[in-house]
Amino acid sequence: MVGSPADEVSGLHVFAGGYQEPGARGLCRLTITGEGLEAGPNLAAYANVSAGIRRPGTGLWYLVDEEADRVTLADADTDWREVASFSSGGHGPCHLALDRSGRLLSIANYGSGTVAMYRLDGEGLPVGPPAIHQNEGQGPNVERQEGPHAHWVGFAPDGRLYAADLGTDQILAFPTHAPTGALGEPSVAYAAPPGSGPRQLAFHPILPVAFLVSELASTLTVLKIEESGTLSVQHILSTLPADAAPDSLGGAVALNPAGTRLYVSNRGHDSVASFAVDPEGEVRLLGHTPSGGTSPRFLLLLEDKLLVAHEKAGGVTILPLDGTGRPGPSAGQAELPGAAFLGASWP
Repeated sequence: MVGSPADEVSGLHVFAGGYQEPGARGLCRLTITGEGLEAGPNLAAYANVSAGIRRPGTGLWYLVDEEADRVTLADADTDWREVASFSSGGHGPCHLALDRSGRLLSIANYGSGTVAMYRLDGEGLPVGPPAIHQNEGQGPNVERQEGPHAHWVGFAPDGRLYAADLGTDQILAFPTHAPTGALGEPSVAYAAPPGSGPRQLAFHPILPVAFLVSELASTLTVLKIEESGTLSVQHILSTLPADAAPDSLGGAVALNPAGTRLYVSNRGHDSVASFAVDPEGEVRLLGHTPSGGTSPRFLLLLEDKLLVAHEKAGGVTILPLDGTGRPGPSAGQAELPGAAFLGASWP
């Protein structure tokens, strides 16, 4: 329920990170209250956190600093103490992924177009230098696709590492080897429509299906994961209403644990598109909801609410979900300039 202080009742801890230049002041705790959402206190001074991932079963978080080209390993259980800091393996890190074993950490570096992968020890610390793949190529959009721009990484259940490259209109698939940290030569799992700009993927929790958000085209692509690791197109849908202005960009994607509801943010239209996902992985648009701010960059899906981080204005908003899983109007807002990432954990 939105009306209960979830972080006190259930032990849920929610925090936000963001970009320093617009005014983000490091990691900030968010509290869900009967009146909506409150910001504070400041938890740690980690700057330019646009992505993070928790090491399962621990209080450890890997957090990127997009400007310093670093990854920090911080312990939330000891007041966000810095445990380690290491290179992202490129420039402009913007996404992280852990494999199921917790022995591999991959990093997407937008600025350099590199995908890096570290082997981790039992404490979650990097072992040796990372394996790095430098992608090559460009797309037809001369302003945004002058070269490769790795925007997302994620491990499939079979251990393959996938990477979305906005600059080359590709989804790459890498073989990996957890015991050695080896990153094999990639294949092109999916060649996206030219100029579409693949941004983020979400894997269905049960079906061999992935959902791709393309930033420049503002589309949602339903992809079947073949046994070979290639991705075949099933459907491509717009994430925007028919009368939307053409200057909007696709943003974040969030899928509920059951794989029945999917959400995509639209930056420019400043909305969240909601989709129903049927047992076969087919999607159906439920509608669009104003996000409550400007440039919704990140979505955090909780049980009965959706938190939205806005990069340009509006901070973080909370959208309650109705019985069908569709978000309603904003029920609260926390003013956090430059908000770019939201994290949640349970003790």
